[in-house]
Amino acid sequence: MNIPNTKTPLLDLVDEPADLRKLDKSQLRQFADELRTDLIDIVSVTGGHFGSSLGVVELTTALHYVFDTPHDRLVWDVGHQAYPHKILTGRRARMRTLRQGGGISGFTKRSESEYDPFGAAHSSTSISAGLGMAVARDLKGEGNNVIAVIGDGSMSAGMAYEAMNNAGANKSRLIVILNDNDMSIAPPVGAMSAYLARLVSSRSYTGIRNIAKRLARKLLPRGLFKVAQRTEEYARGMAMGGTLFEEMGFFYVGPIDGHNLDHLIPVLENVRDRMNGPVLVHVVTQKGKGYAPAEAAADKWHAVSKFTVLTGVQAKSTPKAPAYQKVFGEALIAEAKKDERIVAITAAMPSGTGVDLFQKAFPERTFDVGIAEQHGVTFAAGLASEGMKPFCAIYSTFLQRAYDQVVHDVAIQSLPVRFAMDRAGLVGADGATHAGSFDIAYLATLPKFVIMAPSDEAELVHMVATAAQIDDRPSAIRYPRGEGIGIARPDEGIPLEVGKGRIIRDGTGIAIVNFGTRMKEVLLAAERMAGYGLSPTIADARFAKPLDTALLRRLAKEHEVLITIEEGSSGGFGAHVMHFLAHDGLLDRGLKIRPMTLPDVFQDHDTPEKMYAQAGLDADGIVRTALRALGRGAEVVHLAGKLA
Repeated sequence: MNIPNTKTPLLDLVDEPADLRKLDKSQLRQFADELRTDLIDIVSVTGGHFGSSLGVVELTTALHYVFDTPHDRLVWDVGHQAYPHKILTGRRARMRTLRQGGGISGFTKRSESEYDPFGAAHSSTSISAGLGMAVARDLKGEGNNVIAVIGDGSMSAGMAYEAMNNAGANKSRLIVILNDNDMSIAPPVGAMSAYLARLVSSRSYTGIRNIAKRLARKLLPRGLFKVAQRTEEYARGMAMGGTLFEEMGFFYVGPIDGHNLDHLIPVLENVRDRMNGPVLVHVVTQKGKGYAPAEAAADKWHAVSKFTVLTGVQAKSTPKAPAYQKVFGEALIAEAKKDERIVAITAAMPSGTGVDLFQKAFPERTFDVGIAEQHGVTFAAGLASEGMKPFCAIYSTFLQRAYDQVVHDVAIQSLPVRFAMDRAGLVGADGATHAGSFDIAYLATLPKFVIMAPSDEAELVHMVATAAQIDDRPSAIRYPRGEGIGIARPDEGIPLEVGKGRIIRDGTGIAIVNFGTRMKEVLLAAERMAGYGLSPTIADARFAKPLDTALLRRLAKEHEVLITIEEGSSGGFGAHVMHFLAHDGLLDRGLKIRPMTLPDVFQDHDTPEKMYAQAGLDADGIVRTALRALGRGAEVVHLAGKLA
C-alpha cells in the first residue's frame, strides 16, 4: 500500500468509512493515533467540545470499521463526542470551519451528512431514536444494524431509562453502546473482563445459551424455569456487572476498555452478528485521552477555546465586564446570606449557570440533579411546597425539556419556584439547538407567572432580589450568555415593583419598548436616528408578565409608532403587548406597532453579533424598522447603501 509521507499517512487514505474498512486490523492502532493527532490540531484552531471527543477516538474507529455505516445507523448522544465521527465521514476538509458561520455544526445534524441519521445536541435521546429506527427497519423488513452511543452522564436522564424499558419489552434488535467516561458505573476493567465480554457475546456462548433455554423450557416446570433463567442472568451480572440492564431486558456485555482495539473489535463483531433483541455494550473510556492537559483536568477541557498544542494554554480574551452567570451567582449568594431558605438547583450545569459560586458558599444548599431537568423542576416544586425558596438555574433551551413539570407541578399549584434561565436569546457557536428562543412565549402563556429580563447586569442584581421576594407564584429571569455591558453593580439588590417598567429617555413620535439586553443596541439606534431628525422615547419593560399596562397605555397615546424589541421568538413579549393594546382599544386610532423578534427560522451557528444582525435585532435593524414605520422607505434604501 502506497502511504503518503505525512504525520497522518493512514488517515489521509480515508475519506469515508468504506476506506477505513479497507485497512488491515493491524493498522488500526496507528490509524487511531493519527485520528487523535488530527483532532487535537483541529480543535486547537477552532475551539469546541474536546475531552469527550478525545475519549472516543478508538471507539469511533472500531464502530465505523465493524459496522457498515451509513447503511447501519450510528446515533451519537449528545454530539459532544462526535468530532472523530465527523472527521471519518467526509468532513475532515471542513473541520476547521467547525462552529463558525457557514461552517459545520458542533453536533450531529441530519442535513449535514448521511452519516448523521439523527441530530443530537440535547442529551439522552439516542436510545429512543435508535429504537424508533430499529422498529421502522423491522416494519420495512430490512436487516441493517442500529447503534446508539450514549454517555454515562446522559444516563442520568429519565428519558434514557424510559427508552431502555420500552426497548427491553419490544425485543427489536438494537445495540446500545454505553460510553462510561466518568468511571461512575464501571467495575474494574482488564484482561478478565475483556475475556468474559468476548465470551458472552460470542456465537458459541449465545448458541449454547439458547439451546439450554429451550431445553429448560421443555423439561422444567414453569416456576423452576424462571428461577434458572434469573440465576443465569444474575450470575453474569455478578461476574461482569450490568444486572440493572439485564433486568430491563438488555443482554449486557462488558465492561470493555474503550481504548483497546483488540478488545473492542471482537466484541463489536460478535454483537453485530447477534440477531435477536437489544444488547448493551459497556465501554469504559477516559475523557481527554491522549492529550496530557485534558487528561489532567477533564472538566476544564470538556469545551475549550483555541489553544496552543504544545503547552495546552487556552486563548482567553480579557473580559471587559463580568459574565451574566457570574453576576447571577454573586447576587444569589448575597440574597442567601440574608435568607437561609434560599437554595439553588442546577441540572449538570453548575459553572455554566453560576451555581458553582453559590455551591462554594453554601454547599449544603446546592443541588445538582444531573441531566434531569424534569426531576429538577418538580424537586424544586417540592422544596417550595415546604416553604423553601428554590432558584432553579437551567439554560432556557434545556428548560423546554421540563415544560410539563413547569405547567403542572409549579404553575397550576402557584408554587414560588424561581427560574433563572441562562443562555436566553442567541448563543453563537452552539447554534439553533442551544438558542434560548422560546422561553418568553412558552412561559408567558401560564397564568400568574412573573417573567423578567434585565437590560444590564445591575438590573439582574435587582431582579434576583425581586424573585427572592415573590413568594406566592412562580417567577423567571432570563439573561444571555456572555458579558454584561460594564456598568457598576449595586452591593445589594433592591426588589423592583412587580409589573412596572421604566422610561430611559423621553422623546416624541416613536416609542421603543425593549425587553432584555438589546438595550445597548436600542440606545445606539437612538443616536443614529438623530441623524434623521428623530428622537424616540425609550422604555425598559423589565417585565413581560405582568405587563406595565399604564406605561404601555401612555406610550400608545402619545406616539405615532410603538416598537417592541425582545431576544425571543414571535408569540412572546410583543404578542402580549399587542393583545393588551387591541383589547384596550389603543389600536383603533391608527397607532403603528412593530414587534421585533427573532425570525421564524432556526438560525445556524455564527457569532452572536452576526446572528442578531441577520435577525434584524441590531441598531441598524431598529433604525430601518422605525423609518419604514414612518413611511420613509427611501431613507431605508439610503441607509442600506451606506452600510454596503
